[in-house]
Amino acid sequence: MRSPIRRAFPATRLRRNRAGDFSRRLVQEHQLTADNLIYPVFVLEGQDKREAVPSMPGVERLSIDLLVELAEELVDLGIPAVALFPVVPAADKNVSGSGAWNSDGLAQRAVRALKKAVPELGVITDVALDPFTTHGQDGIIDNDGYVLNDVTIEALVNQALSHADAGADIVAPSDMMDGRVGAIRDALESAGYVNTRILAYSAKYASSYYGPFRDAVGSAANLGKGNKSTYQMDPANSDEALHEVAMDLAEGADMVMIKPGMPYLDIVYRVKHELQVPTFVYQVSGEYAMHMAAADNGWLDGDAVMMESLMAMRRAGADAILTYFAVRAARLLRASARGAGKP
Repeated sequence: MRSPIRRAFPATRLRRNRAGDFSRRLVQEHQLTADNLIYPVFVLEGQDKREAVPSMPGVERLSIDLLVELAEELVDLGIPAVALFPVVPAADKNVSGSGAWNSDGLAQRAVRALKKAVPELGVITDVALDPFTTHGQDGIIDNDGYVLNDVTIEALVNQALSHADAGADIVAPSDMMDGRVGAIRDALESAGYVNTRILAYSAKYASSYYGPFRDAVGSAANLGKGNKSTYQMDPANSDEALHEVAMDLAEGADMVMIKPGMPYLDIVYRVKHELQVPTFVYQVSGEYAMHMAAADNGWLDGDAVMMESLMAMRRAGADAILTYFAVRAARLLRASARGAGKP
C-alpha cells in the first residue's frame, strides 16, 4: 500500500498527534482488551490443591474445585475462554497414551465442572498425547521412537470426541500430525457435535521456548533428551507455515494457532494478512518465564513489557492470545479503564 502524500516538515509534524493523551487514543491503530485473552491453566487431581510451577513464577497447578473458583474471576474480568492442560499422574501414563480419552479423566471432569459452574466461559481442551505417554511424545511411537502419524490420528479422534462428550466448546489439536483436523472434524460431525470448534495448532514450531510448560505438565522427565523435530515445524521455515494453515482450514479448522508468540510474529502477520482467518497466537511458557525473570530482577518494568508484548501480538494480526499473563493483563486493563472514567 502506498503511503499518502504529505507536505514536508514543518507542515507535517507527526508528533502533533502524540502531544496529548486524547489524540494518542484517537489515532491508536490497535487495541488490546480482555476479549483478546485466553488463560491457559494446569489442572491437578485432588481437592483444594495448588502447586507452584518453579520455572513460571506466579503460575500454579490447580485442582478442579480451585479452577472453578478461578473461572468465576475470569468471567468477571471479561476473559472469554480458558485452555485446559491436565497434569497426569505417572501411574496413569502408558506407551499409547490411552488415558487421553478416558471419559472420567482429569480433563474431562474439569470440562464438566466448568460448564456446570460457569457455562458462559469458553472451554478449550488440548488434543495431544504427550501428558499421557511415558515417553513424552505427542503421539504413538514405533520401536525406534518415531511418532507414527496415522495410528496417532485414531487416538486423537478418540480424545477429541471424549472432550466434546464432556462439553468442551473448542478442541485444540496441538500434536502436528498430518490430516488430524479432517479426521476430527468428520468424527465430530458424525457424532452430532456440529458446533464444536476446532482450534488447530497449525504452525507449531519445534521450539526451545517450551521448557517450563513441560515442567508444569510433568512431561519433561518423560521426554528426556528427546525432541519433537520430526513433527513440529523447523524454526527456519515460514512458507511452510502457510501450507500447514491452509491444509488445516481445508480440513475444517475454525481458527488457527501460531506457537510460539513473539519470536514468530512474522508468521502471525503472514497468516492473518494472506489468509484472513481467525488467527490465534500462544505466548508460551518460555516467553512468560523470561519476562518474569527480568521483572523480578528489576531489569524491566514487568507490567509495561507485558502489555507491550501483548500489543505487539495484536499489531501483528493476532485475534486472540493464549497467555499466562491473561489475568494480570485483564486486571490492569480494567484499572486503566476505570482511571479513564470508563464503567
